[in-house]
Amino acid sequence: MAEAKESHRWKWLLCAPALIVLVLAASGPLLIVLVYSFLTPGNMGGVVWQFSTEGWFRVFLRRDIFEPENVTWNTAHLTILWRSVWLSLQTTVICAVLGFPTAWFIATRPANTRTIWLFLITIPFWTNLLIRTFAIQELIRNSGTINTLLLWAGVIDAPIQMLFSEFAILLGMAYVFLPLMVLPLYAAMDKLDFRLVEAGYDLYASRVQVLRHVILPLVKPGFIAGSILVFIPSIGAYVTPRVLGGGRTLMLGNLIDLQFGQGRNWPLGAALAITLLVIVVVALMLYLRTLNREEDPRHG
Repeated sequence: MAEAKESHRWKWLLCAPALIVLVLAASGPLLIVLVYSFLTPGNMGGVVWQFSTEGWFRVFLRRDIFEPENVTWNTAHLTILWRSVWLSLQTTVICAVLGFPTAWFIATRPANTRTIWLFLITIPFWTNLLIRTFAIQELIRNSGTINTLLLWAGVIDAPIQMLFSEFAILLGMAYVFLPLMVLPLYAAMDKLDFRLVEAGYDLYASRVQVLRHVILPLVKPGFIAGSILVFIPSIGAYVTPRVLGGGRTLMLGNLIDLQFGQGRNWPLGAALAITLLVIVVVALMLYLRTLNREEDPRHG
């Protein structure tokens, strides 16, 4: 018993440096942001150390300039919040639809070639996110590759306006975050016992039935993990909406940056940042709850 306690104590001591770094480098800044959200904005940025809930009030509501008692919904913020959630959900679905066949293709290749295919999937991570985003911009701008080819083929008479739109942001985020869906799906498929698939065919199940009742339930953890890995960075994306949205199609990350920069309203920016954090935490809690249900034999 004494040896076990001593071993446990040494484990805590070994973990102590990492825990201290996490507390100071992660929890500390988050605590500062939380405190700032309850302060008064300064005249030229910064904060005045005077308690105020105006920052949180303005996240969802707004007062009329001439009649302060007249309170209405802050439709601009609500629109940006809904756009962020909606585009993130669409990005997750697109990545799942494209990532599943890609991961299946890799998992069904000979063992000695899978490493090459995985290597090709991870190559985009070698390039800076900003450069990849500009590459998408070159493809979809009015004089870009896609419009040039369509004009040359006579499919269209004038360039299609794709840049600076929600479509452009969605395309960019799907391209950027697709590998984050493929890799967890491949990890789940790599552990899949393909004899179960063969057994399904032997029992005269169709391809759709095998996919629905055999493959999808077994790779569901990969879908859940991939969805979390795609949704969380998507909802807080900044570079892709900034470049492909052109400042006209804002997402939550851009709105937070706007308040800390041009808006000079740090408490509102901090409140919006905490709101984003709450959305992420809720998504993680749903993921853990689903994962626990999958591991609980009573739900099997």
